[in-house]
Amino acid sequence: MEDIKTPYNSVLSIAGSDSGGCAGVQADIKSISACGAYAATVITATTAQNTKGVTDIHAIPISHIEKQLDAVLSDIKFGAVKIGMLHSCEVIKVVQEKLSEYGLKNIVLDPVMVTTSGHKLITDDAIECLKNFLPKVGLITPNIPEAELLIGQKITSDNMNVMAKKIGQQFQTSVLLKGGHANDTTNTMTDVFYVFETGEVSVITNPRIDTNNTHGTGCSLSSSIAAFLSLGESMDSAIKKGCNYVNQAIASGQHKILGHGNGPINHFGL
Repeated sequence: MEDIKTPYNSVLSIAGSDSGGCAGVQADIKSISACGAYAATVITATTAQNTKGVTDIHAIPISHIEKQLDAVLSDIKFGAVKIGMLHSCEVIKVVQEKLSEYGLKNIVLDPVMVTTSGHKLITDDAIECLKNFLPKVGLITPNIPEAELLIGQKITSDNMNVMAKKIGQQFQTSVLLKGGHANDTTNTMTDVFYVFETGEVSVITNPRIDTNNTHGTGCSLSSSIAAFLSLGESMDSAIKKGCNYVNQAIASGQHKILGHGNGPINHFGL
């Protein structure tokens, strides 16, 4: 019988490292793997971090980030890219240049600026550089505090549709505005998806789960969407499947215990 070989459906995660394993590149690897794709990584920074918060951030030298990017991009074909923590203008510039040089598509950017515990992960200058990068990606996945930083306006559960469209039009990209931080007293989690190419807005709902084990949900959602894109799903389908995956992982992890702070979601549902 002929030995038929098939390629991996691969995703590149460009993100920071979380020593506690709840968020960052560690969450990306788990999410991408759980959703059926292969994860490769470029680490932009390491953090001293646990379930209670971040105590230190160490920036990886730009030259080494560049070498990581060249190493994986010159060798492996990626069906999608997930971008997380880009803490400085220099990091943003080298990532943007390399993704353009190698012609990467299906770029999902999670504009990581503040942790669940309230720790800032990005400089003010980098926020401006990040805004200039956004039109180069296919999808951004901000939560409400991140979206408010990007657009400079207050966002509530009542104006999410309007604000998702406004952000998408301003930065010329599709937007998944996550509603987890909305002051919504209902039992429903609402996310809003704006498609830049068509101007369409759709609402994605999942059951709201009362738990503190949500550390790394943003990282996990963006990387799961990238995984489904690498598997050939449309953007709309990848987003719906990603939202459903994370919701199930939150439900599965709500009674788990890790550390003394905000625990992780249960990526593999065990």
